[in-house]
Amino acid sequence: MKEVIVISGSIYGNLFRISTWGESHGKGIGVVVDGCPSGLQLNEEMIQAYLNRRRPGQNKYATERQEKDLVEILSGVFEGKTTGTPISMVVMNTNQRSVDYSDIANYYRPGHADYTFDEKYGFRDYRGGGRSSGRETTARVAAGAIAKSILSQLGIEVCAYTKSIGDITIDYKNCNKENILTSPVAMPDLTASLLATELLEKRMEESDSTGGVIECIVTGMPAGIGEPVFEKLDANLGKAILSIGAIKGIEFGSGFNAALSSGSKNNDNFQINEDGKVIKLSNHAGGILGGISDGSEIIFRAAVKPTSSIAKAQKTITKTGENIEVSIHGRHDPIIVPRAVVVVESMTAITLVDMLFMNMTAQMDHIKKIYKK
Repeated sequence: MKEVIVISGSIYGNLFRISTWGESHGKGIGVVVDGCPSGLQLNEEMIQAYLNRRRPGQNKYATERQEKDLVEILSGVFEGKTTGTPISMVVMNTNQRSVDYSDIANYYRPGHADYTFDEKYGFRDYRGGGRSSGRETTARVAAGAIAKSILSQLGIEVCAYTKSIGDITIDYKNCNKENILTSPVAMPDLTASLLATELLEKRMEESDSTGGVIECIVTGMPAGIGEPVFEKLDANLGKAILSIGAIKGIEFGSGFNAALSSGSKNNDNFQINEDGKVIKLSNHAGGILGGISDGSEIIFRAAVKPTSSIAKAQKTITKTGENIEVSIHGRHDPIIVPRAVVVVESMTAITLVDMLFMNMTAQMDHIKKIYKK
């Protein structure tokens, strides 16, 4: 009899692997991180700092749901250091209001996964979307904190921020990295941040929502990381970022603008600098050539759609096939972008760590450094 393998799609990674679990209105959200080496300093305070960045209820541009998102490490850490065994973490849900969703049990919300979940499973958890809820990303951020800690010891930094909200875009000349954590919309340009909040106020008055673009820059990534065919670095980053709910597109370097350019302009010319190191005179490729890192900054942008849950009247259907008009009420973000910034950072870090670990067997010299006495 032929064996049938069922994959639920809640596991990501190869050597550094995460498995997330839990629902928006279940008892909690959790993650198991497998493949983290022993000896990494880790405690709940380190992870909490990242969870606080995506925590709901911090300002009026985020959902009013009040969750402290306190993380608890259940395994894999002893006396403040990782043991090399699976690290299990949980964040308990404490402020569910499932009654807010009871009226949507029999119809499909526009822009949500209600219809597709019913078609796939024949059944769905309608309380906030269950597994399709953005609350699932809590687990990713907890795992991402571990990945970022590993990267920091290798001199690699991942920094994401809001590049644009609606038609409001940052001016790089006005940007300061420290502003990302103080801006209510995670913009490094505070002038653009103010204009963006004014746009959000207008959308909220209209019972509507807004989308935007998140930009992510990776510095310190060595050249030679990634595989040339099916495990390309950019392909795996694309899968990681597109697995985040509400992300509808991704581009690296010049992205779609490369299609409007010419080879002579789009190619990144190589040079040897005065220190004898290989450098590029431009970075249209976004730090990745042939699926492999080239040693320059990895730069990509992700498009985030407007929040689907809006109070504005929309047309939809019931489960029994009746055409109706609905207005979605409850505690919903008027924009997803700011809270998704740390999620993009987390999934980027997780992917980079996984591919760095995979690369350790790419050359015999790498293996001899570990095992040859």
